[in-house]
Amino acid sequence: MPDTPALALDPVAEAHRQWVAHGWGEAADGMAAVTSLMRAQQIVLARVEAVLRPLGVTFARYELLVLLHFSRAGSLPMAKIGARLQVHPTSVTNAVDRLEAAGLVRREQHPSDRRTTLVALTPAGRDLALAATARLNAEVFAAPGLDAERARRLVDVLADLRRDAGDF
Repeated sequence: MPDTPALALDPVAEAHRQWVAHGWGEAADGMAAVTSLMRAQQIVLARVEAVLRPLGVTFARYELLVLLHFSRAGSLPMAKIGARLQVHPTSVTNAVDRLEAAGLVRREQHPSDRRTTLVALTPAGRDLALAATARLNAEVFAAPGLDAERARRLVDVLADLRRDAGDF
């Protein structure tokens, strides 16, 4: 991260060394993996948020806009949004409230199910989703900090972790 000076040593490697030295060697590799993953998530999220902040949208709201953009009709039921983004219904409601207040989505009644509320992408929401995607592609996704082969291997490793956790 640009605001943080580089450390002289890798704190995760040092923690691993300390874990082993304190008799926790059987857990040291797992601790290092989890700690590295969490730190990497902080680094990547900071890069993404730096791109999205000037556009007035968080990554969670960006994901919702892109999900709607990818849908055939440009709208989805609230419950389906939560399932596809793997977030709690309260988080969907909060994101939709903020996006709706910004004029990027609108709530609509489902045409055949009065109990279902659809969230529809507005033209402004589609424009923002496309602009944000172009910036993220150029500034983050095309150069994630790993070459293409290592990025594919990372995706595979994380897919294994997610699958084993019951994510899909």
